[in-house]
Parts: sequence; C-alpha cells; structure tokens
Amino acid sequence: MKKQRKYCLYCGEATVKKLEDNVRRDFCPACKSYFYINPLPVVSSILESSRQVLLVKRDRAPSKGLWCLPTGFAETSENIEEAALRELEEETGIRGKIIKLLDVDSYKSRFYGDLLFLTFVVEQTGGKLCAGDDCSQARFWPVNKLPPLAFRSNKLALETYIKSRRDYWAIFDSIEHADNKKLPPAVAKNSLTKRLVNVIIKNKEKMIEQWLDDVVTNPSTTEYHKVERSVLYNICDRILSQITLWLGEVHDVNRIRNFYTKLGRERRQSGFMISEALSALSLIRKHIWTFALAQDALQKNLDLFMTFELQRRMTVFFDLATFYLTRGHEER
Repeated sequence: MKKQRKYCLYCGEATVKKLEDNVRRDFCPACKSYFYINPLPVVSSILESSRQVLLVKRDRAPSKGLWCLPTGFAETSENIEEAALRELEEETGIRGKIIKLLDVDSYKSRFYGDLLFLTFVVEQTGGKLCAGDDCSQARFWPVNKLPPLAFRSNKLALETYIKSRRDYWAIFDSIEHADNKKLPPAVAKNSLTKRLVNVIIKNKEKMIEQWLDDVVTNPSTTEYHKVERSVLYNICDRILSQITLWLGEVHDVNRIRNFYTKLGRERRQSGFMISEALSALSLIRKHIWTFALAQDALQKNLDLFMTFELQRRMTVFFDLATFYLTRGHEER
C-alpha cells in the first residue's frame, strides 16, 4: 500500500488536507505550501518479430512471476522516449529505437498510486536477448499464445497493436499462400480472399437492388428496360455468385468460359446487342466497387492493399467474362 504524507518536506510540521481548485491536497499550515501528487509516468515497449512479442517475467512485486512488456518508471531528467529504451535494454539486453507512441492508459496501483502508462512500438537496433536484474526470464511469445499479463495497461496496448497489424499480416499471408489452394486454417480464417468474399456475400441483395435501379434506367442498357425485374434479379444473382466462387478460388477458367459463353448465346437469342450486354456486365462491376467504398470497407490505410487485391482479381474475372460473353454472342 502506498504510504501517505504526514509531515511537511520543508519545515517538518504536520500536514493537513485542504481544497485547492476543488481538489483535496496535502497542505502545510506553517509554511503555506501545497504538495501535488501527480500520476507517475510508466513506460512500456512492444518489440515484435515475426508475429512474436518480447515479454519479461517479473522477479519482484508487484505481480511477481507474471509476464509483462518491458516496463518501468521514467526517471527525473530523462525524456519519455529515453526512459522506454533504457527500460528495454535493462530488462532484456536489447537496444532499440522508437517507432511510435501506440497507447496511453491511466491506472491506479495500490503500491504506487496513480500511474500513467505510455506504450511505445520499438525496433531492435542491437544487443543480445538476456533477462535483466528485475526479471527471471525474457523471451518472445507468439501473438496468438500470449500468457496472462501482469498489467491491464499492457494487455490493452497489445490488443491495440495486434488489431493494428491484423490487415498487414493478412496481406502477407495472402501473398505467401497465393498459389496454395488449401490454406492453413489460421491463414484461411483471416485471409484477404475470404474477407472480400464475405463482403460480397453479406451485401449481395443490396448490390443487386442498386444494379437493378441502374440497369433499368441507364441509356446504355435500353433493352434491359423492357425485362421483368425478377428476371434481371436472377441474372445478377447468378453473376455475383460466379464472382464469389472465383474470388474464393472454387471456380476455374473453364467454368467461367462455359458460364459466360452460354450467357452470351442467351443474350443474342433474346435480341440483345452485345454492347448492351457488356454494359450491363460493367454496371455490376461498378456497383460492387461503389458499394464497398460507400460501406467504408476499403477506406482504412492498410485497406489500400485490399483495394489493390480486389481490383486485380476483379479485373481478371471481368476480362474473362467479357471475352467469353462476346464469343458466346458471336457464335452462330
């Protein structure tokens, strides 16, 4: 338990509690001095390598025996970044540099009173991993298998960090396993392909309705103005199903060829011009893209990579669809 002040630091007289700015503070009636008890700054560092985070096992109270980020108090005369790097080296033997301030959290400790945790993301520049005097162990833990942590502030900061890196890791998983038809379960669960497919599946009906409103009024698709809405709905539904199968790597080029060659023949037999059939197809592409943007699905910084991935795969799909739709329309 944190000890309370009883006497004045300057004259030794007993202190009392007195309101100042609506805050009860320690006050010395003899020398008219207020004493301010402000939160103590605590620094923590997140050093991650290959989805593993550096933790230390505490060898003293509080929370002896539990794991935490390299953590400690800032000292007088050092800036907060220097404090974080000093604690990192003292507890783990690792020298580093600050990448960014990640998280700030307030915490009330029964040992130290009010604390202000500042957590930085750091990058190793040198040193060799070894446990410092305050720690019994120092080691890297996989981000999906972290042990119980000593401090709530560490837990919150790591949750924030892992969330911020999830898209980044998914991008590299998608690239690394691009030619692997059977992804490892952990990769498949969060792969970009699966997430893109889910966006379309979840919002398919809304996309179809937007496309219908466009295709029955657009001057480039006048023949479609005469077709029953239910028939058009079915056409768009079939095409969106083809796209999700393609993105999910269930459909191959042969199935795309067969589907759109047949669709091209159907459009010709129904009296549609090839230009209108292609325009209707391009409107589907437009509404998938517009809908994703309108739903803020592609607006985050790292989702720029998702945008590129979606654009690349959609381009391949619609290039194939356009070619075989045209070929089917031209067949006699």
